[in-house]
Amino acid sequence: MHLDLDAFFASVEQRDKPSLRGRPVVVGGVGQRGVVATASYEARTYGVHSAMPMHEARRLCPNAAFLAGRFGAYREASRIVMAILEDLSPLVEPLSLDEAFVDLAAARETADLSAAGVVALARTVKDEVAQRTGGLTCSIGLGTSKFIAKVASDLDKPDGIHLVVPGTEVEILAPMSVRVIPGVGPATFDRLARLGVATIADLQALSENELVRELGRAHGTTLHALAFARDDRQVSPDRDRKSISVEDTFETDLVGRPEMVARIGRDARLVAQRMRTMGVFARTVTLKVRLHDFTTWTRSRTLEGATDSAEVITAEATDLLAGLQLDQGVRLLGVGVSGLATVAQDRLFEAREDHEEVAPGVPEGTATETIERRPPQWLPGADVVHDEMGPGWIWGSGLGRVTVRFETALTGPGPVRTYALDDPALHLV
Repeated sequence: MHLDLDAFFASVEQRDKPSLRGRPVVVGGVGQRGVVATASYEARTYGVHSAMPMHEARRLCPNAAFLAGRFGAYREASRIVMAILEDLSPLVEPLSLDEAFVDLAAARETADLSAAGVVALARTVKDEVAQRTGGLTCSIGLGTSKFIAKVASDLDKPDGIHLVVPGTEVEILAPMSVRVIPGVGPATFDRLARLGVATIADLQALSENELVRELGRAHGTTLHALAFARDDRQVSPDRDRKSISVEDTFETDLVGRPEMVARIGRDARLVAQRMRTMGVFARTVTLKVRLHDFTTWTRSRTLEGATDSAEVITAEATDLLAGLQLDQGVRLLGVGVSGLATVAQDRLFEAREDHEEVAPGVPEGTATETIERRPPQWLPGADVVHDEMGPGWIWGSGLGRVTVRFETALTGPGPVRTYALDDPALHLV
């Protein structure tokens, strides 16, 4: 079983903020340099998607609620879901806060592994997730391997169940893009395109030797096996990711430093988005550079605190690039982080962060700051309590004032009030 919580961060916000239900919601870095972490399905109809620059999301969907995110709420919802899965089977492999594999053959109570049995089991899991999380939905894929289960969960989103019946895997995979196969990124896709490969059916038509010749033995062998649904990877409950990285291999060597810096910024944003999805922070930033002659340099810097800020990762990786001699060009560039932790230590980076003032009374979710995570601030979406009005959340702030909508998951849409930032009756939660 592969379980994927639907538009997870945005769904938690809609659950807890009744006025946002049925409306476009975008969660991520709320400033102009921020990146979208999750978009609700209402926002996706406008073309907004994860890893998109926030300024582009604002252009596509200006009426969305843009929220900075509440990681405590996301972690709590994730803990509930993972506990449901662990009650079902001892073999649960979390991939992130909102995604996990489950080995049903190892179920604590002998499971009916017939087609009808596993679909009924998935329906029970979905019902329990909705009940115990206050209404969150998930998409579940069922199949004979991790790869097939992951493919299946993408076939019926959102809030669906899809079973790939044993024996039908190769046929179902055939019309799909090769991009659904793990390990097929932009560089591999381009190399396969030169062979005339666009779909998995095209890949199935190639011999393993042809793929090995083009992609190397390890990668070619793996892709050939997955094209025919051969995947013997086990569900690993002790999976512990030590690092996150993004690398780009260029068809033509990159020469200009401005282009290199731009690519570093793009990769840093992708790394930061993956960190936010996993709910982790990093203490070490690594830059990987491969020159035109295949000489490879790897440079790292350990910070005094942990962060998930794309801006900080970009700044550190760009600084690591500065001392390298790259006049002859670069064929590979990569940005990575390690030393992962679940607690942020952002005070080190305050000097690098900028503020963006917003007048009160602006539309819901308007940004107040340009970074992804900060020490406690009046960020849009953050929880507050007023001594008289009770619990609510920040609608917007700026010019010394903060606008709050007073509502909770159980109250229905509530009233909006504006206060001075130093109002002693208003408290961040």
